[in-house]
Amino acid sequence: MSEKTQGELLREQLCYQPKNAYKVLSDEELRAVFAYSEAYKKFLDVAKTEREAVTEAVRLAEERGFVPFDRTVSLKPGDRVYVNNRGKALILAVIGEKPIDEGVSIAVAHVDSPRLDLKPNPLYEDHDLAYFDTHYYGGIKKYQWTTIPLALHGVIVRRDGTTVTVTIGEAADDPVLCITDLLPHLGANQMKKPAAEVIDGENLNVLIGSQALGGDEGSEAVKLNILKLLSEKYGIAEADFLSAELEVVPAFTARDVGLDRSMIGAYGHDDRVCAYPALTALFDLEVPTYTALTVLADKEEIGSEGNTGMVSNFLKYFVDDLAAVFGKEGRHVLSRSLCLSADVNVAMDPLYPEVVEARNCAALNRGVVLTKYTGARGKSGSSDASAELMGFYRRIMDENNVLWQVGELGRVDVGGGGTVAKFVAELNVDTVDLGVPVLSMHAPFEVISKTDVYMAHKAFSALLTRRDNL
Repeated sequence: MSEKTQGELLREQLCYQPKNAYKVLSDEELRAVFAYSEAYKKFLDVAKTEREAVTEAVRLAEERGFVPFDRTVSLKPGDRVYVNNRGKALILAVIGEKPIDEGVSIAVAHVDSPRLDLKPNPLYEDHDLAYFDTHYYGGIKKYQWTTIPLALHGVIVRRDGTTVTVTIGEAADDPVLCITDLLPHLGANQMKKPAAEVIDGENLNVLIGSQALGGDEGSEAVKLNILKLLSEKYGIAEADFLSAELEVVPAFTARDVGLDRSMIGAYGHDDRVCAYPALTALFDLEVPTYTALTVLADKEEIGSEGNTGMVSNFLKYFVDDLAAVFGKEGRHVLSRSLCLSADVNVAMDPLYPEVVEARNCAALNRGVVLTKYTGARGKSGSSDASAELMGFYRRIMDENNVLWQVGELGRVDVGGGGTVAKFVAELNVDTVDLGVPVLSMHAPFEVISKTDVYMAHKAFSALLTRRDNL
């Protein structure tokens, strides 16, 4: 083999050159990538809503020795505790060797995804067809939700206070639901509309039945038959929808994409493709140097609002309580802490290159995306990580053989988006965004690379096992 030229050596030393994982990973590492992806797909299939994600995370955590946090009980290095916030957000911690006021390592992701929520009074009948009326949640392209199989997930709290869990459309013998669309033969006027107006939000109504109640001569016999079926299966009446959280999600499972099976297509990669690695990295810990936290938050897709979103103080209160166990102040802990705010980023799509700037856009198979700032246009809504913090993360990624790349959320004036990073940074925590690049983000069927989700696991491990501070 000929020696490298001076130019080749200089390029290696001086130029920023993201690497394609499939060109540099060994056969052993690729086997680990594909094995990890199988476990991730199983998580996706059982965690299609924020409630289900938290339930599954708690189950996995308890299998690995995590117990509910009790602020009256002393803790020692290696102890594993969690706080379940109303079944829709979660904090898990592994206690480290260093004093708590030297800071903690925080990996935070969100477990809610764009979807359709049932309205409080959703059930109606029109022309002998029964429907659920919905209100979409998060940023979606409404036309993408028509003519695909849909499932219903959630909880209903009955009048007597008991709760019933609902899952319809996932089992092989379950019926599925759907939203109909206009046939092309009669859709000329519809097709002249801008894409955002092709389907009106009020027309995202889910078809759920057409059979009238036999022997009934009254009105709305199809609706009545649906209520009868729901009463028989779940013991509910129509008024119980007023105290329900029911979400309509795609009915299909996670699948390999590509003839080479190099990618995963599924609903909910945003942001469970970050949440799952944040969990598994924590699960792998024994006794970390610094106490390690993984936070799974709700409501990011609608601004992180409410008492289960990052606008809430549930993370701050947990750190306060954790610090108090050791006789310390929470604010002193947070001010010396480091956080990876994990959310997906846009991947270069060669079909739509005009919305990104190629030198500052992520691509599939090049690893996780370090993002100094997110936001829209003039960095609105971004915490904008410092140069020192970016330098620290570059170092620990390289030291732990994590493939990483830089990326922005599209061209400067095209749009953009926010993450939960700013809410953690507001607690005086050094925070930077990191995530997995996604194709077709916010669609019912998103696509990611298997190598990238595995590198997210390695990236969180690099943070949670760090041995020094910034």
